[in-house]
Amino acid sequence: MKLNALRMKKGKAKIIMLTAYDCQMAKILDETGIDLILVGDSLGMVIQGFKNTKSVTVADMLYHTRAVARGATNTPIVGDMPIKSDRTARDALRNAQRFIKAGAQGVKIEGTRSKVVRTLLNAGIPVMGHVGLLPQTAENYRVKGKRPPEAEKIFHDALELDELGVFSMVLECIPEALAKRITEAVRTPTIGIGAGRYCDGQVLVINDMLGFDESFAPKYLKRFASLNKIIKDAIAKFQEEVSSVVYPDSDHTYH
Repeated sequence: MKLNALRMKKGKAKIIMLTAYDCQMAKILDETGIDLILVGDSLGMVIQGFKNTKSVTVADMLYHTRAVARGATNTPIVGDMPIKSDRTARDALRNAQRFIKAGAQGVKIEGTRSKVVRTLLNAGIPVMGHVGLLPQTAENYRVKGKRPPEAEKIFHDALELDELGVFSMVLECIPEALAKRITEAVRTPTIGIGAGRYCDGQVLVINDMLGFDESFAPKYLKRFASLNKIIKDAIAKFQEEVSSVVYPDSDHTYH
């Protein structure tokens, strides 16, 4: 599916996007029929162990984009442009082209960055916008747009991205009423994370929705599995069977 074809789903069917950072997870997601895979700079936290995304480099993102592209042969891949990768339009174009070469079909840019977005679009690179909470520049992670001035800025940023022609935009951690207002005002499909039910689609970090980290519990997060417990139970059984010489048995031994 071409990324620009997502616009046809607006108001008709929900868009489903999840993150992936490695080949195996990408292969699984590719077999589910979801709309998009985001190679998110959230890998800074869930893969690299940092407290935020501010340490993620272009080299990090390209490495993981290549890995995901090896696993997802049918699902469009969007690469997250990390902090400092789009300081100028020239930098952004050079780095975005590297994402495309690595296997992404488009890139995501945080904030409006009109000149940057226009440059990429003019070069034929599909761009996903991102308004609301912007992790790369946020001083703290909190809901944005509760105060009227901040809500108006987010609303007008979304209108600007819509006018520029992004193929979709992420609305992160904003009140549901503001997300609804934006979704109804723009032609671009909106994809929410912590933005309520009225967005045109939803995205979650795959590690979060599968329950890898039990200590991470923002209000918007619903865990659809508890892999933390499943993995620990499996490891405990492995320990038990190795210690009692139950494993490896004859069926799992070369003769």
